[in-house]
Amino acid sequence: MSYVTKEGLEKLRRELEQLEQVERPKITQQIAEARDKGDLSENAEYDAAKEAQGMLEMRIAKLKDIIANSKIIDQSQLDTSKVAILCTVRIKNTANGQEMKYTLVPDTETDLKSGRISVHTPIAKGLLGKAVGETAEITLPNGNRINFEVLEITLD
Repeated sequence: MSYVTKEGLEKLRRELEQLEQVERPKITQQIAEARDKGDLSENAEYDAAKEAQGMLEMRIAKLKDIIANSKIIDQSQLDTSKVAILCTVRIKNTANGQEMKYTLVPDTETDLKSGRISVHTPIAKGLLGKAVGETAEITLPNGNRINFEVLEITLD
């Protein structure tokens, strides 16, 4: 089961439609053009097009699986007394005083540039269930431990 926002599910559906309606026919055309050029055993264009087709079909299958097994998260039902998925949390590194702000999102909606991190990252896992004022000790993949104090929890 994958949890997604309504907007995230729509984005996945649009991507699937683009792949099926636009990209799949394009690759089929490329394969046909490469096939028309003759000997397939030494045809790099044909091999590249077939490989691209395989990658495309894998992505289509993955998207179909995610969409079929998705559950939409109702943001109006979320509680901001503790850190949870779709919450925006402002935290402070207790060692250096640096503040950060992250929104915890499903894997399919991760965008680090806009501060949207997967709930499956070490930082998010350490913060889940914490309340304002609590400290989360987080072990990073490199083995270092960092303590973050939860300063604020909101729904943006």
